Amino acid sequence: MFQSIKIAQGVNVHVNETTQFKTINFSFKFKDRLTPEKASARSVLANVLQHSNEVYPSHTALRMVLDDLYGTSLYIDSSKRGNEHIVTLNVETVNDQYLSEEGVLEKVLNLMYVVLFKPNMENGLFKKSIFLREKQTIKERIESIFDEKTRYAQQRMMELALPGHPASIQANGSLEELEKVTNEQLVKEYETLLNNNEIEIYVVGDIKPDMIASYIKEYFHFEGRDQAVEGPSTELKSPEESRVIEYEDMKQGKLHMAFFTPITFRDEKFPVMQLMNGVLGGYAHSKLFVNIREKESMAYYVSSSYASQFGLMFILAGIDSKLEGKAVKLILEQLEEVRKANISDVELGQTKALLINQLKEALDSARGQIDIYDQYMELDEAFEPDYLISKWNAVTKEDIAEAAQQLSLEMTYFLAGKEDDSVE
Repeated sequence: MFQSIKIAQGVNVHVNETTQFKTINFSFKFKDRLTPEKASARSVLANVLQHSNEVYPSHTALRMVLDDLYGTSLYIDSSKRGNEHIVTLNVETVNDQYLSEEGVLEKVLNLMYVVLFKPNMENGLFKKSIFLREKQTIKERIESIFDEKTRYAQQRMMELALPGHPASIQANGSLEELEKVTNEQLVKEYETLLNNNEIEIYVVGDIKPDMIASYIKEYFHFEGRDQAVEGPSTELKSPEESRVIEYEDMKQGKLHMAFFTPITFRDEKFPVMQLMNGVLGGYAHSKLFVNIREKESMAYYVSSSYASQFGLMFILAGIDSKLEGKAVKLILEQLEEVRKANISDVELGQTKALLINQLKEALDSARGQIDIYDQYMELDEAFEPDYLISKWNAVTKEDIAEAAQQLSLEMTYFLAGKEDDSVE
């Protein structure tokens, strides 16, 4: 799928040479350990680098040059996965072999160099107005979670269940840590990003791997760097409280349940756990959706999700506050059905089909190919999608039941309305 070329210690280029697309897609992924401090600073940094630089000091100026490059798209975002915080420069540009004009690729590479290496600075610091503006943008992004009560409830549960654990750290950090971010600190984080972060560079398009790797080495001059420092421990410890109720000014109650499982992304049973999650609550045909939302009509929504990096599974439901006890009972009953392998052929078959279709749909886009390979190369650098499909197809009902039996309910969190006194 991808051919990997090492251009320096800790800096790798992965190229999928394909005629599937008429564009060339780049993703430069800068990976560092995940901490609340780094998450806040690096999220601000991503915005600062995207919206202004020495050559194109305004977003409008940058937008104009991108338009001149045949509508090239460029954006920088921040995210997290496991112990890592990732700042990604994404670029999509037309393959100039389809143009009468030559040299477009070189112009795009030069623009990417400018964005990364020529930031808009004054007296050794990022331009003050830009620094303050983008810091405010990240503040508003963090604060927006409070208005989305489902996301807010999930975050509150994680903070209570796993305080200080990477799973509870937001990709944008926290308001407390954001407030501490100074311009001086941001410059240090920027230097760390360029000089010390592990860098995985992905290229998808009709282009020769050796040629593009040579271009990248020539334009960016990345020096070798040591492996990233280990982040905080991902060991799961049972929370002090197993049930927490909090109140907000809202009508619909938010029920969130956290389960631990020893099966993680690196476990050979990982594909089994993916199917278990799909059968239980991952899709519209799942047991939770059919039995709790459709048959009982007691949930506005209900679903499960699997955080494979940490060995966590979550069940979320939107319900009336007075139905919390009944909802928990019904959810655990459906989990028990899975533990007993009471799974229909339709449930199993549809789950496998949907997982396979999701994977194939992702592979229809260059960005999807990059995201999948960046995740799965941790298991095997020679990863091929057919390998994962074969693993899913081999899973039996008994395998799923065995995986479900290893789940342990660790916390039930309920966010109820302030005026609802029926919740005990």
